[in-house]
Amino acid sequence: MDLKTIAFYVLATVMIVAALRVITARNPVHAVLFLVLTFFNAAGLWLLLQAEFLAMALVMVYVGAVMVLFLFVVMMLDINIERLRQGFWSNLPTALTVGLLMLGEMAMVVSTDYFGTASFPGQMNKADYSNTKELGRVLFTEYAYPFELASLILLVAIIAAVVLTLRQRRDVKRLNPAEQIAVKHTDRLRVLQMPAEKDAE
Repeated sequence: MDLKTIAFYVLATVMIVAALRVITARNPVHAVLFLVLTFFNAAGLWLLLQAEFLAMALVMVYVGAVMVLFLFVVMMLDINIERLRQGFWSNLPTALTVGLLMLGEMAMVVSTDYFGTASFPGQMNKADYSNTKELGRVLFTEYAYPFELASLILLVAIIAAVVLTLRQRRDVKRLNPAEQIAVKHTDRLRVLQMPAEKDAE
């Protein structure tokens, strides 16, 4: 068994365990952090498949942007921070173990001795080969319709998320743009008839 096979089994095992912990962890912050670990291992598998662009996109887009947004939303929830701080030192060995595991996996994948360009088969050894170009060609030719269908599904999901979170609270003052536009000039100005007052002598 070569090192690439060992790295695959290590990355796949850690990714499966982390994905299971995402759905079994009771603490939402821990679930998000396990999801970050899952994305890191998935990026490592992409590197093993010689798809560097997908691996970097997964790390930068999902880990760097989407997971930060998830953490921001989780932190906006009503979570008892004092209860979480009580177990900080008890969870420190686990956090260090996971951090060292991620560091070792990244060092193992990025190592040029085993995952350099010399090990690329066939066409990948050419100097003008670009897996990003090949990915774009396949994505917009053979898989154009599934790609457009996925974009429509994401659009529907975005609209559904906006509709589900759009709530009208009675204790908060809000403006209705439709009512503001429908207002006429006679509704904005009212002339009051007041009797004249005599000056005090």
